[in-house]
Amino acid sequence: MSTSRARELRNSMSPPEVLLWSRLKRLRAQGFHFRRQAPFRGYYLDFVCFSRRLVVEVDGGQHAEDGQAAHDAVRDAVLRREGFEVMRFWAGTVMGDVGEVMDAVSDALVRRPARQAPR
Repeated sequence: MSTSRARELRNSMSPPEVLLWSRLKRLRAQGFHFRRQAPFRGYYLDFVCFSRRLVVEVDGGQHAEDGQAAHDAVRDAVLRREGFEVMRFWAGTVMGDVGEVMDAVSDALVRRPARQAPR
């Protein structure tokens, strides 16, 4: 996987992704480290906390019509086999109530056991 592609994706984040990333970074103080647009098994993950095996994805409104949903279903199955939980939020939900989204993410982080991050 190309690090230049990951960098390109990080530089072109949507406003909902930027908002969510600003909140996820604050969780570092509690020991939860997220990476954005992280490559994993041939996919790029919007946000991932490897130590808790938690992936957070932001989907846009056109998602159901553009074929991305089928791609995501395959990727999510791969991630689940690897022990990850995938949380998916609509962009409008992130923009409308990022606090509610962060509450859900925080709950998931607390209930998932800590694991060693991949090297």
